[in-house]
Amino acid sequence: MADFNTNTYTGASFSLQNRLARLVWGVAYIVFFRYSPKPFHGWRSFILKIFGAKVGKNVHVYPAVKIWAPWNLELGDECGVANGVDLYSQGKITLGYRSIVSQRSYICSGTHDYTKKGHPLVTAPITIGAHAWVAAEVFIHPGVTIGEGAVIGARAVVNKNMPAWTVCAGHPCKPLKERVITD
Repeated sequence: MADFNTNTYTGASFSLQNRLARLVWGVAYIVFFRYSPKPFHGWRSFILKIFGAKVGKNVHVYPAVKIWAPWNLELGDECGVANGVDLYSQGKITLGYRSIVSQRSYICSGTHDYTKKGHPLVTAPITIGAHAWVAAEVFIHPGVTIGEGAVIGARAVVNKNMPAWTVCAGHPCKPLKERVITD
């Protein structure tokens, strides 16, 4: 479903209020977030909360993470988001307890409906379950759920839901084997 305008040729996909909020966020991101020292996770969590993100305890979001709209983020306790990750949060993105998103992954909750005149914007939520690990340079499509404890291999392209406690990889991403935890 389109968020604001059904014809992206004739106008913006988002309301003026949304675009102004993103402008203010962009300035705050540059001034207070992007160039903060790496160990200042609490500071960055505070900034995200000011802009409407739901942020749990002991969250590690690194300074070079790109965030489109923090008000569409929900970050569970002790999750980690590495430098270079792009959280393209046009729709809601949820990271579960102790989930990890590794370097240069692209979590994309928005796309366009190319079957309709005007290519309207479509958003769909993305959920990354507790204890899941999204390895480096993974692309996750809108509307995907990564199950609890799943591992998504490096450079995978995830265009459908992935099961819990499973190692998955490839283009397109497919379940490969059960994830077994040993001590």
